[in-house]
Amino acid sequence: MPSVTSTLPSGNSQGQEATIRSSVELGAVVREQRKRLALKQLDIAGMGNTGNRFIVDLENGKPTVQLQKVLDVMDLLGLELVVRAKAARVL
Repeated sequence: MPSVTSTLPSGNSQGQEATIRSSVELGAVVREQRKRLALKQLDIAGMGNTGNRFIVDLENGKPTVQLQKVLDVMDLLGLELVVRAKAARVL
């Protein structure tokens, strides 16, 4: 019987990119992905070996959550963080 984590997505989904400019926006993306996967906050907390309070804080955009835990949860949900230089603005 496959483990629960083996059924979670890996890699990236084409066409589903988001530019994140705040912790609130990041939390919303994490929440949407969790819901898309039909998982509860407690499910992610258990699989990610973290507390439910952390998942709640992350999804609510708390700016002081631990970065490594955020990256771990994102990885668990099949999300990745990509850093790139901003595109030049045309005024």
